[in-house]
Amino acid sequence: MLTKRLLFAVMFILMLVAGGVQAGGDAAKGAELAAADCADCHGDDGMGDEDNPKIAGLDPAEHIKMLKGYKSGEIPDEDEMMIDSVSGLSDQDMADIAAYYAGLGG
Repeated sequence: MLTKRLLFAVMFILMLVAGGVQAGGDAAKGAELAAADCADCHGDDGMGDEDNPKIAGLDPAEHIKMLKGYKSGEIPDEDEMMIDSVSGLSDQDMADIAAYYAGLGG
């Protein structure tokens, strides 16, 4: 009986770990999306400028949270540039973009 419980617990933990890996972003896909939507304002290297913040090296979870905040309207966007940029992004697109910029360091 204890062996079955232990086996079940191990399988459950492995499924959680595998789910976390699958939920991660694809940096290569993120690079494609970033070139189309993000680089105009944040630069090819994600370092931003005097008008746009640096996004290179951001923690992916924090980056996704910010993108979702713009999309939902939770984060104000006076000129609506970010709202326009994120309106068509899926959750996976956001994860991909976040993975790409996290890998740029900064």
